[in-house]
Amino acid sequence: MKKILLSLMLTSAMAASASAHASLLFEDNFNAENRALNASLTNWTVSNGSIDVIGTGYFDFYPGNGNYLDLDGSTRNAGKITTHTAFSLNPGVTYLLSFDLGSSKLGDTNSVNVSLGNFSETFTLAPNAGWQQFTRSITVLGEMSSNLSFDHAGADNMGLMLDNVSVTAVPEPETYALMLAGLGLIGFSVRRRVR
Repeated sequence: MKKILLSLMLTSAMAASASAHASLLFEDNFNAENRALNASLTNWTVSNGSIDVIGTGYFDFYPGNGNYLDLDGSTRNAGKITTHTAFSLNPGVTYLLSFDLGSSKLGDTNSVNVSLGNFSETFTLAPNAGWQQFTRSITVLGEMSSNLSFDHAGADNMGLMLDNVSVTAVPEPETYALMLAGLGLIGFSVRRRVR
């Protein structure tokens, strides 16, 4: 019986450990998009202006990066992109938002406001700053549904470049501690009943 109980607890711990890993909710590197000026996107809605899908062989300001977005599109009216997917955000979970921004090649400073749930931050890059990766940790106080958006503040037909966007859910460690404690209590009570 001890072996069965130990086996059950070990299996439960491994299952809990497997579920403890981060789960990818959204990812887009824009490589599946057709390169175009004033483009529409597969996973995003473009509003308040335009964006351009540029990259390999097509206005490629950062060679070797595949496709990426120019958030201040060719219409001289910067675009806002919003995911088609609305994310169900829950308390007790940390959401990791990660993306790459590349600076404008026109020699001017550009900024973009990024928002998801109760998170909102404006990112500004100086000219010729190159690619920079940003990662932010987001938590919410209550359940909510929210789309991810990037809203560029420019109007000169070349702004910040965007690539490698991802949103990952990472459950809080306290959740696992409580779950493992509960499993331990169940195992203990089963053991007591057997005796």
